[in-house]
Parts: sequence; structure tokens; C-alpha cells
Amino acid sequence: MPYPPGGGTDIIARAISQKVGELLQQPVVVENRNGANGSIGSAFVAKAPGDGFTLLVVPAGFSANPSIYPNLPFDQKKDLTGVTMLASGPLVLVVNPSLKVKNTRELINLVKSKPDQFNYASAGMGSLPHLTAELFNLEAGTKMLHIPYKGAGPAVIDLMGGIVPVYFMNILQAKSLIAEESIRALAVTSPQRSSIDPDLPAIAEELPGFDMMNWYGVLAPSTISKETLDKVNQAIIVALNTPKVKEKLSQEGMTVVGNKPNDFNAFLKKEMDKYNRIVKQAGL
Repeated sequence: MPYPPGGGTDIIARAISQKVGELLQQPVVVENRNGANGSIGSAFVAKAPGDGFTLLVVPAGFSANPSIYPNLPFDQKKDLTGVTMLASGPLVLVVNPSLKVKNTRELINLVKSKPDQFNYASAGMGSLPHLTAELFNLEAGTKMLHIPYKGAGPAVIDLMGGIVPVYFMNILQAKSLIAEESIRALAVTSPQRSSIDPDLPAIAEELPGFDMMNWYGVLAPSTISKETLDKVNQAIIVALNTPKVKEKLSQEGMTVVGNKPNDFNAFLKKEMDKYNRIVKQAGL
């Protein structure tokens, strides 16, 4: 787990770990090795033996690392291979309740009225919240300043404390905080409204074409054998589709995927190309 405890990636990894361990007849330990938008933990897995005993769980922002960090201590395309995508779902544009805005248009107007005076939090340089906010800046013509944190957990704490007013938040984390009014939700980042809250609009309703979906996936060292890769893939897919896990993810607005390694690798290539374009366009 290349991110701190408490974030969406950590939540989903722990949700499936016990069942995966039962199916593989091996204890599964979730170890947090965070830093540099997941690059530290990813490098550890990339250099591990390809025996199936060391796996990596990542969110969508992982795909941007080669563009953000030109001197990674490993080759993300060559040293890691996809096992399966776990689930996907939108982020939520949220603000501290002290910010007097109730929708995307009001936020855009407020930020434009006070250029360079608004900050937004992210889970780290190159994380999906960072890239989503930069795409929002580009599409909306706003100039919010990036404040990177070492993971989603610390970013959410400062969001609730009013240290930073804006955050594109993982829907896995957001639901309960929205319900207790610790934060205010403005819109989701998917092209359409989310089934978790159909009353919450999509940013695309204000900024046509806006589309940034979050996803989680499992990778392994590229030296893993096909036999072992298939075995791990099958165990994770079974774990994902157990009623308990599937219901939990559905309640949190995530859709279970569970695809084959080749399909996930093809998807990863497209994601890396997409984020590379955003990074270049935003001058990151």
C-alpha cells in the first residue's frame, strides 16, 4: 500500500485482503509504504521477486507518475504488470462548509472574483485529486493554488479544519463526512450523475465533457509467471464478488470490475497517455 492508512486505496485493499488470503491459503498483510504519490511503495514492489507474494494496490493517479516524476527509481511500464482492476467510481468536488458556495458555478465565480487567493488540497503531487483540480482549472478558467499532502487522510483533516477550502475527494471517504455536514459536496467528476446520490450534479453539467473517474487496481512485479499471475487474478476476482465486499463497494459508490491482466494493462496504457496530456497542458 504506497499511501497512508485511511485513504480510499487503503480502504479497498483492506476490504479484500482477508478473503484473498483465505482463497490463496496465505496470510495477507497490508503494509503502508507511502511517499512521492506512491512511487516509494511502487518501487519496492517493482524490485521485489515475481513470486506473487508482493503485490501493489494503486488508485488512478498512479498512471501520472512517469509524467510527474521523470527520474523514477524504476520503469513503471516495464517493471510492473497489471493483475486486475478492482473497482471504479467518481471523485466528489467538496468544500469546507465555511465557503459560501452551493454548486460548481458559484465556486467558479467566487474563485474568479479573487484570483490566486484560493487553495485546493490534494493527496500528493500527481495524485488524482491534483490532476482533477488542474483539469478543473483549465476547463473553468480558474487559478486555485495546489497544496499537496502526504496522502488523502491528512488532506481531509485540513479540509475539515478549514486550512484548505477545496478538495476533489475520494467517494469512498466522502459519503459519511457529507452526511454529517463536516464537508459540503458540490458535484461528482463522472460524465453523468452517480447512483450513490442522483441529486448531486455532475461537473459536466456545468463544464461539458468533464470526465475524471477514479479506479483502483492491483499490480505485480513484471517477472511474475503467467501461472501465478492467473492464480492471484482469480482469487482477487472471487474476493471482489463476494456479497459482503460487493455490497460495501456499491454502498460507497464504486462499481466492482475484476478484469483480466491483459485488459487491465491495455487500460493502464490509455490512462498513462491521458494523464501525460493533462500534465503537459497544465505545465506540471
